[in-house]
Amino acid sequence: MKRWFITGTDTEVGKTVASGALLQAASAAGLNTAGYKPVASGCEVTAEGIRNSDALALQRYSSLALRYEQVNPLAFIEPTSPHIVSAEEGRPIEFAQLSAGLRQLEQQAEWVLVEGAGGWFTPLSATQTYADWVIAEQLPVILVVGIKLGCINHAMLTAAAVRASGLSLAGWIANDIQPPGKRHQEYLATLRQRIDAPCLGEIPYLTDDAQQAECGRFLTLPQ
Repeated sequence: MKRWFITGTDTEVGKTVASGALLQAASAAGLNTAGYKPVASGCEVTAEGIRNSDALALQRYSSLALRYEQVNPLAFIEPTSPHIVSAEEGRPIEFAQLSAGLRQLEQQAEWVLVEGAGGWFTPLSATQTYADWVIAEQLPVILVVGIKLGCINHAMLTAAAVRASGLSLAGWIANDIQPPGKRHQEYLATLRQRIDAPCLGEIPYLTDDAQQAECGRFLTLPQ
């Protein structure tokens, strides 16, 4: 059984698109897969309950039939940092709950992908960050880089922080979150040179959800 943690250079860099693509690739390789987004803010109230679009995507691309609560046990409506909204609602984010949900999925799947929220140091409480939980779980990390101006610095900082934590940076994914610009290839070349981890692939700029359903072919699985 293998476990991975997806983080990004920032929010809105396509972590969920990359997560869905990896789940597709793993399923195509014949693995029983499960996506897990322990904490999600920016949810909507539906007839089925509070739902997050990112978590729904992970549920959809998991090869196992999972209940929504298995994919996303902690859901908050306001689209803000989790530590702020959880304190306001009086619902603390406990590491034990995050780990308990992961243990359940580990018993069912042989390939589990955990998607974080925001970037590497996103706070989950007044004293702890998402990185603290990932370190406690000793999860190998996959970094999603949204290719745009400024991404090189953000990618290098995040990669350095992951390495400093003692965790393995298993790979990184280039995600074209906007149409490629004039310096696109130079950005990619610099990232390949500066990030000491394999590039798992490049996801091209997508314009609709149907294209996202076929993203797995652009990536290789981490080792």
